[in-house]
Amino acid sequence: MSGRITRCTVGVAVCSDTTSYLPRELVRERQIHEVSLYVSLNGRQQRESDILEDTDRFYDELRATTEAATTSQPAVGDFVEAWGPLLDAGDDIASVHISASISGTYGSAIAARDLLVSDGIELGRIEVVDSRRACGGLGIMLLAAAAAARVGGDVRAVAERIAAARDGLQMWFAVDTLEYLRRGGRIGGAQAWLGSALKIKPILTLDGEITPIERVRTSQRAFERMTEFADELHATGRDAWVVQHIQAPGEADRLVEYGRSVFGTDPLFVSEVGPVIGAHVGPGLLGVGGVPAELVR
Repeated sequence: MSGRITRCTVGVAVCSDTTSYLPRELVRERQIHEVSLYVSLNGRQQRESDILEDTDRFYDELRATTEAATTSQPAVGDFVEAWGPLLDAGDDIASVHISASISGTYGSAIAARDLLVSDGIELGRIEVVDSRRACGGLGIMLLAAAAAARVGGDVRAVAERIAAARDGLQMWFAVDTLEYLRRGGRIGGAQAWLGSALKIKPILTLDGEITPIERVRTSQRAFERMTEFADELHATGRDAWVVQHIQAPGEADRLVEYGRSVFGTDPLFVSEVGPVIGAHVGPGLLGVGGVPAELVR
């Protein structure tokens, strides 16, 4: 038989790119399908998916060079290759991606959807969502999507759950320096902090673009602000929480310990941010965020 097979059953496959940095075991457990971005450093390009299990070599090399690492979105064909078997197996697709304001990944996914539609796939079978976030925020949305799909939600219901999680979540991250954001041109609204501000510890968020929250002068004060933000998350009912870091496992462990005392639960996940985002924010990042728990159940 040639062509695409007819659907016998309808499920929803949850798809994304590699910039959520969910723990690998959680990706497998929740059956989340990923399409890899690419990262280049010192003239060598790699699929991010090939280096997520061991990122130390990349970050050590990043620290040692004055060159900017570059990143690129998946090709349209990468999405078609990943989605085709899922569609053929009868699944609809909900695919949620890193903010369109900082990456072309969402645009590639839209182009892939349009190509598949021109090849005969029904338009309503593929929902592509701009997360307006990355990293932990994107990871939370994927867990929300997987929860909605697990209880039998159709592709529209899964997309609506993603949107609800996007609207309900908040996440802050502290970076050790703005230097890497400056190198990569992803500095967004924190542009005004350049110059002498490279010596301070910026606290930022991402909602569409990088947005400054405040400046502090020491790593200890940055950590304290992360704990205070955890208090705010709990006070506003965002009790499904996550912690992420880059080469800062001790600080992440301390923040998790504090979070357990605040939320009374373990985090949804703790993970290290990978090279595509790490190339732009640099080692030393520490972040915490949360969403109302009912959105990820």
